[in-house]
Amino acid sequence: MRIAKSLIIIGLGLILATGLAFAGDKKLKAGFIYVGPVGDYGWSHAHDVGRKYAEQQLQWLETVYIESVAEADSSRIIDRFVQGEKVDVVFTTSFGYMEDTLKAGMMYPDKKFMHCSGFRQSKNVGTYFADLYQTYYLNGLMAGALTKTNKIGYVAAFPIPELVRHIDAFALGIKAANPKAEVHVKWIYAWYGPDKAREASEALIAEGCDTLAFTEDTPAVIEVGQEHTEKGKQIYTFSHYSPMLPYGKDSVVSGQLVDWGVMYVKILKDIYNGTWKNQDEWWLADKKAAILGGTFGSIINPKFVNDLKAVKIDTPDLGKLSAYDLVVKRYEQMKKGVDVFDPFTGPIKDNTGKLQIEGGQRASKGDLLSIMYYVDNVVGSLPR
Repeated sequence: MRIAKSLIIIGLGLILATGLAFAGDKKLKAGFIYVGPVGDYGWSHAHDVGRKYAEQQLQWLETVYIESVAEADSSRIIDRFVQGEKVDVVFTTSFGYMEDTLKAGMMYPDKKFMHCSGFRQSKNVGTYFADLYQTYYLNGLMAGALTKTNKIGYVAAFPIPELVRHIDAFALGIKAANPKAEVHVKWIYAWYGPDKAREASEALIAEGCDTLAFTEDTPAVIEVGQEHTEKGKQIYTFSHYSPMLPYGKDSVVSGQLVDWGVMYVKILKDIYNGTWKNQDEWWLADKKAAILGGTFGSIINPKFVNDLKAVKIDTPDLGKLSAYDLVVKRYEQMKKGVDVFDPFTGPIKDNTGKLQIEGGQRASKGDLLSIMYYVDNVVGSLPR
């Protein structure tokens, strides 16, 4: 009788609104779809490092992945994972996969789907993102302090809210350090486009930019900066997603890094334990997923520390600090939460003069997820 009752209790514990939990020795199989090659040393590389970490940490986890999947082809790959690979959960890791992920959720109601960087959920489709706008702001503080030409370049992949948010955060940091500096953006319309990124970088430098940031999934921008620096023209660069300091030891000042592994472990544990409920995981610096630095363990390249300490910046809340100390202080504040300090706190105007965020108000998550305007120190019009 006791055995029967135990079995009933176990059975009831496994039946949850989101499906069955995984009990005993049962494996959970997860499929990962990447928009670029895992060797890009950017976005897809960082996700794959996270996948491997999760597999190491979770003995019951089995994973498969497919790289370099065009956004238009994601539906076919999802079908392949579900029907052929028999996965339990699919992670789709590009903004352009959003619609196909939602359709797959309707087609396969007994499976789980997690879409990275999107904003739409359903009963069995969740979203997740380690957002980097805070670290872009910190990089902007350093860029504004270091530039000698007051022209700062940004090489950008596609004009979507994620990238606009990061460009604007970078620009807001620049403005806080140096109100005279401007941001010039070149769109290359490619996530993985090293040749296009290199061409855009060279063009920005030719136009007078001595500082470069970017969203493109290779170290191409870093390599251009290092090449010019080695020839005697200092170009400051900020790496993206993966630790790119080795590609630009004399050029990389800092950057933004992501630890996808900790997030993947959390999500997969929830699914395995039956506690997953179409989550919207939005992790910032306070959850240690978004990390400042051109390499793990060092937030600023030691080569540039003295230069940053020599620049003084007036702030409304912390008084006058060196650029170095201001970066460290703001980073400490961000780790405590957006209520302590957030870059998107008004007044903020766009570059047409329109007030977008009222003084003293902080942009909501919804505002940030839909942002499609340049702040007032970014030059030019946003492509539509």
